[in-house]
Amino acid sequence: MIRTSLIKFLTCLFFNLSLFAQSDNEDKIKIIETYLNKATEAFGELHFDKSVEFSKKALIISFEIDDPLYIAQAYNSIGVVYDECSQTDKAIDFYEKALHYAKKVNNNKLNNWIYGNLGSVYYFNQIDVEKGIDFYKKALYFAEKEKDSMQIEFTRMNIASAYFSLNKFKIGEDYIKDIKDKILKSGNDENKLSLYTLQGIYESTYNNPVEAEKNYFKALEIAQSNNYESMLINVYENMIRHYKKYKNKKLEDLYRAKYNELKEKVYSEEKLENIDKTAIEIQLDEQRVQLEKIESESVLNRQKVRESKLVVIMFVVIVIILLLFLLVLYKNIKTREKLNDELRDTNEKLKIAKEKAEEASQLKTQFVSTITHELRTPLYGVVGITNIIVDEHKELGSSPHLKSLKFSAKYLLSLVNDILQISKIEERKIVLENLIFNLPDEVSTIINSVEYIAEKNNNKLIVEIDTEIPEFLIGDKLRLSQIIMNLVSNALKFTKDGQVIVSCDLDRIEGTKHFIQFKVKDNGVGIAKENQEKIFEKFVQIERKEEDYQGTGLGLSIVSSLVELFGSKIHLESEENIGTTFSFTIPFEHDEKKSQEIINNIDVDLSEDNVYKILVVEDNKINQMVTKKIIQTNNMECTIVDDGYAALVALDREVFDIILMDINMPLINGFDTTKRIRERGIEIPIIALTAFDKHEVTDEAFNSGMNDVIVKPFEPSKLFQVIMNQIHKKKSDS
Repeated sequence: MIRTSLIKFLTCLFFNLSLFAQSDNEDKIKIIETYLNKATEAFGELHFDKSVEFSKKALIISFEIDDPLYIAQAYNSIGVVYDECSQTDKAIDFYEKALHYAKKVNNNKLNNWIYGNLGSVYYFNQIDVEKGIDFYKKALYFAEKEKDSMQIEFTRMNIASAYFSLNKFKIGEDYIKDIKDKILKSGNDENKLSLYTLQGIYESTYNNPVEAEKNYFKALEIAQSNNYESMLINVYENMIRHYKKYKNKKLEDLYRAKYNELKEKVYSEEKLENIDKTAIEIQLDEQRVQLEKIESESVLNRQKVRESKLVVIMFVVIVIILLLFLLVLYKNIKTREKLNDELRDTNEKLKIAKEKAEEASQLKTQFVSTITHELRTPLYGVVGITNIIVDEHKELGSSPHLKSLKFSAKYLLSLVNDILQISKIEERKIVLENLIFNLPDEVSTIINSVEYIAEKNNNKLIVEIDTEIPEFLIGDKLRLSQIIMNLVSNALKFTKDGQVIVSCDLDRIEGTKHFIQFKVKDNGVGIAKENQEKIFEKFVQIERKEEDYQGTGLGLSIVSSLVELFGSKIHLESEENIGTTFSFTIPFEHDEKKSQEIINNIDVDLSEDNVYKILVVEDNKINQMVTKKIIQTNNMECTIVDDGYAALVALDREVFDIILMDINMPLINGFDTTKRIRERGIEIPIIALTAFDKHEVTDEAFNSGMNDVIVKPFEPSKLFQVIMNQIHKKKSDS
């Protein structure tokens, strides 16, 4: 149904009848028109109670001057508010009162609007569509009598829409075929959008899919360019039905996703108003009672003028009504005071609960940070010593024990990183980065890193990458790699003697955005239907009878959260003993000019023949040994000190090219040590070596005077890349 254009018509037009008013009470008419205009503004700002209040004031003065034109307008404006609040019975009641007074002035425009509003109440709320059509036809009669072309177009399209809802498409088409050309030539965008949508529905129904699509796309373009979100929802809904009818699953899913996303956005904004609307509806009921009293009092006042014998009775009645009103008001005040007290108590409890929740969240964050630091520190030693043993004893390079030791350390590190990742996602601390990358290279790196799992389970890894995908894309390649890595390693673990296919296809292009569809498909054990919802939950592992699969149950939860961070959603298709397919679509930017700028800024060769002197500030003896061995293996001189004070003494005696600074040290931490070094005017580059998460310490590190941060454990090549970057930067600044 095409509701948007009608509602806007109601809010914009029903208060502009003053041109037809002829009255001697010019001052009071100006006041009435002011109140009616204020009612319109309040309605547009969704202040429904204020809108009714202004309309009520206009109604009182309209009764005073006994002007049926303005009485009808006031009743019509009140009816619109009740209609918007979905109180259809009350809306119909006020529209009928408005119609009663409108008939007294014989005004075609006013009658057209009121009949149109009645038609909308019965049609859009599905009370009685046939009755709604009858009211629309009466509205059309007055629009044609007035020769108002815009009203004629609006009303004809509403009649056509109503007939379409009853599957009477031929009858509905008859109402719009004569106005199509005029709307398309000189109509406004809302009229055109409504017409294109109706034509799309008609063509789709009568098996003309190509013509239907043309009309839907034209409607879509107008809705998007004008940001008509409510009407855009209607277009998406009809396109979903169209593609479902013609079995175009891909486009049906595409527009269903757009429909769900936009509908969620619109409805989430409406939900914020629900509490206010509930209160407003209560106030509207009170206003309705008052309005009925006003009308009764007006009738009694006129009778009092005509019949003087009833003056005393009228006075008594008014006094009684006022006393009852005061009594009701008193009770309302007492009730509100009681509710306010309860509300204050509830708010206080909520405040306490909120403070406790924030404290618990902070403690959790501190715990996760501490535990990851304490685990990474010994892991640095384990990984480093393993590498040292392999370097010093080449004959042990193929030792399964050393390989197992290194794998176990890396596996434990991945678990630590998973826990930290989940914590960051829950606290919404992850921000996507824009880096240039080559998709085939990234996928190849992932495949190489999981090759050992494939070999262990005798699986074949197949990679299929669409050649239409640009060479360079811009986006968060690290998060993408995490997603694909988790999915591929999962597929390999649950597949024996089979194959895992990783495919990347260009789905569509929108401007500079290239939407890439990723799929990870296996022919492994599959997932039972009843477990498919659970696997994306944290710490969930589906019970397996035949094998013992390791893991924390965090991988797929992280995957789902990261995909949502890209603004997408992961889809799962699986059948037991057949296989599983995970798929998702992510947009990446492709801009050749921007890509070239980034490539030009990348350091291609950081190799040097010079021997540099490096000062390592580290309190952990094992880590001292590991770091020293890594540095000396790369032909650099290394001096080790245990704390920050010893570092200051060493800097007084010698000149170093770079300083590697631990952060968490006794006596004086790395931040304070760095500040003291900078206070002495020493400009040697300082790189923080820490087991804390990088995002937790980066700001404080740079504020203290450090030049970069590396998280332990790290790859030696990464350390030397950062070292050479800082040395080159220092030379270029000198």
